[in-house]
This record gives sequence, C-alpha cells and structure tokens, in this order.
Amino acid sequence: MLKLSDFDYLLPKALIAQYPLKERDNARLLILDRKKGSIEHRIFKDITEYLKKEDLLVLNNTKVKACRIKARRLTGGKLELLLVKQKRGLVFEALIKPGRVRIGEEIIFNGGQASARISARNEVTFNLKDRNEVYKLGAMPLPPYIKREPEAIDNLYYQTVYAKEEGAIASPTAGLHFTEGLISKIESAGIDIAYVTLHVGYATFRPVKSEDITRHKMEPEYFEISDKARRLIKKAKENPKARICAVGTTSCRALEAYAQGKAKGQTHLFIYPGYKFKAIDCLLTNFHLPRTTLFMLVCAFAGERLIKKAYQEAIDKKYRFYSYGDAMLII
Repeated sequence: MLKLSDFDYLLPKALIAQYPLKERDNARLLILDRKKGSIEHRIFKDITEYLKKEDLLVLNNTKVKACRIKARRLTGGKLELLLVKQKRGLVFEALIKPGRVRIGEEIIFNGGQASARISARNEVTFNLKDRNEVYKLGAMPLPPYIKREPEAIDNLYYQTVYAKEEGAIASPTAGLHFTEGLISKIESAGIDIAYVTLHVGYATFRPVKSEDITRHKMEPEYFEISDKARRLIKKAKENPKARICAVGTTSCRALEAYAQGKAKGQTHLFIYPGYKFKAIDCLLTNFHLPRTTLFMLVCAFAGERLIKKAYQEAIDKKYRFYSYGDAMLII
C-alpha cells in the first residue's frame, strides 16, 4: 500500500515564500539529474544551459481569475468566497469560509453595493449584470500558506507572463519564473515552445485524506491541447534527440492526459509512484507541500528517495518554498 505518511517531510515555516522576487528569473534553480542522482544549484535564468536545440518546452497558458471575494452577512459577520467555477448564468460553485451559512441567506459586498444569495450548499447566485461584474469584486486567490491579504503586486506576479486563457483558481507556479526576455532567448536558441491549457482547479489542492493514497479521487480539471501544440508534440516525439520538458505539474498532467488519447475535456488523472510516464522527459516544478498530489507526482517522476534527498538539500540551503518560491528542474 502507498501510504500518505510516506509523502511527508518537515519544512521550517520561515522558508515559505510570502512575496515574489522582483526579478522573476533570479529565483534559485535546483537541477536534479535522475540518472546520475546528482544535484546542482543554479539561478533560474541558467535554465537555457540545460535545454537543447531539439527540445520542446511546454507551458500552461491558463490565466488566474480574481476569484477570492470578501463578503458580509446581513448580521455583520465576515465571509470569504473562493469561486471554483461558473455553473450557469451567475450561479457559481464556491468554497465558503466560515461554512456556517444558511441556504437562501443573502450576503453583501462593498458595503452593500452588490449582493448574492446562498442558493445551495457550496453555491452562490449573484445579483449582478454579468460575470465580469462578479470578478471585479475579487482578488487574486493566494494560497492559505501565504499569510497576508492579496496586494496589487499579486495581480502581476501571481500570473505567468504568458497567461492567456482565463479559468484557473490557482497559478501554475513553475511558470512564474519566466520573463518575456527569457522566453525570447529560449526561442532564439531554436528550442520549440508549445502552449497547452489546464485550468488549475480544486483538484490540485484538495487534501488527500485517505492513508491509502490510491483511494483518493481527483476532482476534474479542464485541459486542452491546441492543434499547434499537437504538431509540436508530434515533431518532438518523432525526433529521437528531442526531449519534452513540461513546465509544472499542470502541463505534465495535460500532456499525460493527451497521451492517453484525448486532446481536450476533463481530466481526473492522478499521478503517483508506479505511474508510467508516456509524454514527458523532463519536468520543471516548484517545491510542493508535503502529503499532496503534487508532491506525489514529482516522486513518481524522479523516485521518492531522490526527491526527498533534493528537498532536504533545498531546505538545508534555505531555498524558498511553494508558490512564490524557487524551482527545480528534473532531467
């Protein structure tokens, strides 16, 4: 049995990044070589030295919605909504904190300038003109381990510079380190770049509660591999010298879902040790929370022992962890 407790590690809270670096590509980059079992320490902009001309770099171009909304009950109590997805019209699936609300209850925003109704469990119906009016109420959905309120800086730095397709409720954080200049440098070196879409949803951060991790069920997330991306993937697959490098666990899951025969739609793919990768050769990723599906995915790709060795070295060398933290390239 694959036990949840096997995917744990201890992280000093001081290493959890609370703010982004001003220069995205100045983050640290740990290079983990699976064949050699070796570790190198570089700066993110050095990634060009580890990519070859024949390689294909795959980026997730999802765009994060301003879906974290502060609200008040008519009694004055504070609420916070995380809009997970639009169901129909102005009806949204939402995570509501605290959860003690009544179905039918009215809630207000901006001192009463806008309102909504709790229309069902984990569901909110807004009394506004359209979805744009809804998202104007919101802020960037920073994860709970960032112990501050969203600020103006997050509107810029919690999006990748190539974000295009709106639909995510969390950022594909491995891509946050790229700048437009670095992308241009990679393209100038003759390295192909493909853009895929996976809208990061609740599946990505839903806690694993079963000790037998194989019993965990992933929530669906929408993905799409464009015609252009498919052509570039085919080209890379036909070239024995080419490697496909997924930027982030979300790009990885989109590519692996595509390798199973579907170019777009909902994916429930849960990758954990024992999984046989069909699509990717390298993985660029941030450092993930313990006991999560993301940490399990990187353990599946590089092996539990090697990943834990790399994480411990990153801790010893005081790397910055999680969404606004440093990165690791697994080759």
